[in-house]
Amino acid sequence: MNDFLTVRPAALADPRISPLLAAYHLSTEAEKGTPAGSPAALPPAYRAEVLTPETALADDTVLLAVDGAETAAGMVVLSAPRAHGAPEIKRLWVDPAARGRGAAAALMDEALRRAEATGARSVRLSVWLWREHALALYRRLGFRPVHPWDDRPGLLCMEKVLSPAPHVERLDPAGIRAHAADGLAALLVDAVDGGASLGFLAPLEPVEAASWWREVADEAERGVREVWAAYGTGDEILGAVTLVRTDKPNGRHRGEIARLIVHRAARGQGLGARLLATAESHAVAQGLTLLILDTQTDSPAEGLYRKAGWTPAGVIPDFAADPAGTLRPTTLYYKQLP
Repeated sequence: MNDFLTVRPAALADPRISPLLAAYHLSTEAEKGTPAGSPAALPPAYRAEVLTPETALADDTVLLAVDGAETAAGMVVLSAPRAHGAPEIKRLWVDPAARGRGAAAALMDEALRRAEATGARSVRLSVWLWREHALALYRRLGFRPVHPWDDRPGLLCMEKVLSPAPHVERLDPAGIRAHAADGLAALLVDAVDGGASLGFLAPLEPVEAASWWREVADEAERGVREVWAAYGTGDEILGAVTLVRTDKPNGRHRGEIARLIVHRAARGQGLGARLLATAESHAVAQGLTLLILDTQTDSPAEGLYRKAGWTPAGVIPDFAADPAGTLRPTTLYYKQLP
């Protein structure tokens, strides 16, 4: 396998999921002293997960750790909140051949980030006490033992309190227009003043920024652009991202990530990754199979995109002027979706 692993959500029909679930459940049953010779011999609930994950895990998010050749090194499931009100992390499994490369930690980090993005106040999991490496990882991540909801011998129930996180929501055209002159305009002005190459020169006047967002609202009304905003605890807008769709008949399978913006006061908290993941998940749900974007070469944004599994396609010199008016190169990126 490639040394570089990325973590991203997978469609439940992805053929890489069932073998990982089978390995997890077969290993667990053997450790419990009730070995099953094949997935068909597993207890009914576990057998259903392996044979029909698209049904058994229909309300959940499956995250895969994959290498550059798209080989699955591991997986984890983040369940949707149910009666107990907290999402649950389960089925953490890394292929034995891929262990020692940080896959388990990367999968957990992404699962926790996504749990925080839902606004959940906590997340829970259960772990068999003999799984010492997993138990040590969970403790390092801040999970603590709690009163068991599943009292099987040898099973430890744990919970982690999550920090309040900005919530992300999709804006309809009316919502974009409602915030165009204040929160969205201020966000764009802050980004341009901070040196972000977003198509504008500094200083950007708030009235020009508001006018651009109103044009975006018109595009949203025509169905060619979708917008998500991230709100802080005081409902201030801390970030935004847009997904542009082509109206060309031969390009309806793809979209473009455009104007991923995070306010300077909110950077360093994973908000850019959260906004990007939101747009990507929506693109998957809409049946898109390819996303593209461009960003100023050697900008901080490049690290975000590479970590999220985007592939550089090439550099164009002197592509656009930065806010100070200096011509800069841009790097083109693409990401194929499951």
